[in-house]
This record gives sequence, structure tokens and C-alpha cells, in this order.
Amino acid sequence: MPFQFIRTDLANHIYTITINREDKMNALNASLLQEIKKAMEEAEANPGVYGIIITGSGKKAFAAGADIAEFKDFSKSQGQQLSEDGHAVMNTVENCLKPVLAAVNGFALGGGCELAMACHMRIASPNAKFGQPEVNLGLIPGYGGTQRLIQLVGKGKAIEMLTTADMIGAEEAQQLGLVNHVVDQAELMEKCYSIINKIAVKSPQGIAKTMECVKAYFDTNKDGMALEIEHFGSCFDTKEFEEGTSSFLEKRRANYRN
Repeated sequence: MPFQFIRTDLANHIYTITINREDKMNALNASLLQEIKKAMEEAEANPGVYGIIITGSGKKAFAAGADIAEFKDFSKSQGQQLSEDGHAVMNTVENCLKPVLAAVNGFALGGGCELAMACHMRIASPNAKFGQPEVNLGLIPGYGGTQRLIQLVGKGKAIEMLTTADMIGAEEAQQLGLVNHVVDQAELMEKCYSIINKIAVKSPQGIAKTMECVKAYFDTNKDGMALEIEHFGSCFDTKEFEEGTSSFLEKRRANYRN
């Protein structure tokens, strides 16, 4: 389907979602977020998609926050609805059973940082900046930032970033575990392609079940250890397990996709 605020592209089994508001530093408005949600759902449902990349147009910003003008006059109930809708979008990204990478090409602030954190991995260019500046506006992060930032950088650093509104650069973000790799901006997308292509030759069921087990660690309603036992056992009764073990014993590369 056509989108107004994002561009999508499917090439070589990799689905790219590009936030397309370069003149607004790729600020996230409500309609744009819903477009990301719809694109994510389409990509996950498409068996020809092996991995997803989310990035921003231009070289200055992944997404420099929410579109503040859109909600300046919101009431409490409208603000809560905005947060609920944002959480639904971020959960769609995080819960995807295919790898989702954020290619962070500049500022990832506020909702932009929250979107990057909802992705499974973050690849950043040296000019990337991460931050949650909501307290500057009399707000707090509303799309999961108070929770995911703790998971990624730890309680102390998360509280510092959330309460001071300080930004951190790409190198510090990598040291903290917020970023997986830092590469030159010209190589940013190529690095993302490389990671997804490496994953794509592995067992699709193994990847999906691994994603579910990792998610269960952070879900207080699930027993991650029990789910691991269940999924480990279920793998044995599949053609992918048969192909994987046969290829190993026959000293050849496994062919899972066929």
C-alpha cells in the first residue's frame, strides 16, 4: 500500500522502512507511527522477507523525536491514548519474529530513540546521538523508553539519561550496549545487510523460536526457561532440524529456505 510519511523497499529479501520527513528531522507523528506498524505487519507476514531495516531519510536524523506541535494541546486522556498507540507500534517492532535492525544515521531522540530501542539491534554511524529529552518538555518517555533503556544500558545510566536529558554519542552508546556496531555512514546500510544475510542462511524456525525465548525473559507473565525447554524439544520434530543435522554430518551447507 502507498504511504505518506515512510518509504518501503523490498530487495534481496530485505525489507527497508525509511522515515521520510527529512525536512522535519524525521519527527514521528501519529500517522507516521501507524504507517510503520502497518509496514511491519506486512513485512512479517511476507515469507519472502528475511529481515527488516528501519532508518531515516538524509544524513542528520534517524528520528529526532515526536512531532511536538501535534500534541501540544492534548488532554490527559488524549495523552494516554497517544502513549497506548505508541506502545502498540513499538511492541509490533519488538515482537517481530524476523530480525529488525535500526540503521541510526544521526539523531535518535525521544520517540526516535524509543523506536531504535524497540528494534532487535542498532547499527549507528559516528554522528549518531541518542537521548530521551522528554523532561525538558515536562513529560516522560511515552513509547516504552523508561523500560527499554534500563534493559539496554542498566538502571543507573538509564536514570541519568532520563533525568538529565543528556545525549550520548555513538561510541558511548556502543560501550553501554545500546549500539551493536558503529560504522561510517556510507557503510551503514551495507553493515545491516551483512548482518541480516548472515542470519538469513540459518534455520528460520530456530531464529523465530530464539526470538520468542528472548522476549520471554522480559515478560513477567512467562517462564523463559520453560519456554526454552518446550521450543528446544519441538525443534526435533521438524524438517529444518533434519536438514541441519544432515548437512552437518555430510559436511555441506544447510539449505533451510528450500
